[in-house]
Amino acid sequence: MIFLQEFIIFTIVLALFFDFINGFHDSANAISTVVATKVLSPIKAVGMAAVGNLIGPLFFSTAIAATIGKGIIKIELVQDKELLVFMIFSALAGAIIWDLITWYYGLPTSSSHALVGGLVGAGLAAIGTSSINPVGVEKVVAFMVISPIIGLVAAFILTTLVIRAFYRVSPSRINIYFKRLQLFSAFFYSVTHGTNDAQKTMGIITVLLVTYGSLTTFNVPLWVILAAHISISLGTFLGGWRIVKTMAQKITKLRPYQGFCAETSGGIVLASMAAFGIPVSTTHVISASIMGVGATDKLSAVRWGIARKIVGAWILTIPVTAIISGLAFLAMKTIFRF
Repeated sequence: MIFLQEFIIFTIVLALFFDFINGFHDSANAISTVVATKVLSPIKAVGMAAVGNLIGPLFFSTAIAATIGKGIIKIELVQDKELLVFMIFSALAGAIIWDLITWYYGLPTSSSHALVGGLVGAGLAAIGTSSINPVGVEKVVAFMVISPIIGLVAAFILTTLVIRAFYRVSPSRINIYFKRLQLFSAFFYSVTHGTNDAQKTMGIITVLLVTYGSLTTFNVPLWVILAAHISISLGTFLGGWRIVKTMAQKITKLRPYQGFCAETSGGIVLASMAAFGIPVSTTHVISASIMGVGATDKLSAVRWGIARKIVGAWILTIPVTAIISGLAFLAMKTIFRF
């Protein structure tokens, strides 16, 4: 391909756009609970979340970036640079399309799993099953199930402990305490949210830089870390209000102590996964955490019909984005005849 270098640069820009869409799509993750409990206005909440997303790299390594960059597709099998760039471009295109579709319908799906599905679909279309790293994909799929369960159980337990610890305190005083505490828990969740989600883009861009020849080994440069976090922060600041409505109002009614428990539990899960380099869904974790705190009132407090729709979208994400990305790759192959 004559314009390979230019196309690589364009694909890097597309990766940052995906990161922006990720923040736009997933802003509800970071702010839904603090908006639902009326601790912060939507504008103040997205501002706080954007700052939290931005400072994430100060606290965590780039282990998730390495998992996305090297753990899903066996990039060492792709000797043709053009083929690899087209694969990554197709994966990003599929993930962006799915994010925009689910944003339109107000469904809080996972951008992480959309990108994983995109990589799998593009890899299958380009090379076949030999391109897929089964260990990496199995780990992602396993924690797609495990991490929300951990979030739900942790939130349920933490909320139960809080209820027992403050059962003699009047509800009005509890609200005062936890409205203040929720500022810290929401910010903590925002930091872990940005750390998990921005690292996916770091992994993709670093692979492209190795392909371009700017890097000889997979080592995420500082400018890539900053660019990824700035992109997701801008997306978060602009916000995806359709999904905020689903997360903040439709799953269950939240009080400040419940918002605090959901954010704290979700943040701990995300921080733990980041430490082990496991790219989990921030959407899945906070959704399950909200369900967990709601279930402490009574099971009927959670609108399980809405929850079923959300889980259905979770299940569809990887296969649908794999199909979209695979078709995108085949279309590009036909157009460019490579």
